[in-house]
Amino acid sequence: MVVDRLRDTEFDRLFQAFADATRRDIVTRVTAGESSVSGLADHYAMSFAAVQKHVAVLERADLVTKEKRGREQIVRARHDGLQRARRLLDEYEVIWRDRATRIAEILTEG
Repeated sequence: MVVDRLRDTEFDRLFQAFADATRRDIVTRVTAGESSVSGLADHYAMSFAAVQKHVAVLERADLVTKEKRGREQIVRARHDGLQRARRLLDEYEVIWRDRATRIAEILTEG
């Protein structure tokens, strides 16, 4: 049914990544341009370690990559991972719209 036929654990990672506002914001920031983890940490009222954990969740979901550059950890968006997430959400939209249409048809038959 799902185009990419992702395993359940991959679904879980993706939705877990997007379930948190800080992680969504990190994705938005690094989509606009790469950033160091310390640079990202400056934007949030949390510890550097907490931001690192958020980045790790995004890495596991293949939404960002992290590269060591000198003493810095540089975070970049993984555009292929974001495209895969978009395709998955688009497919779910089709499924739910189809269900809503069928429900409407059933209700108008009566």
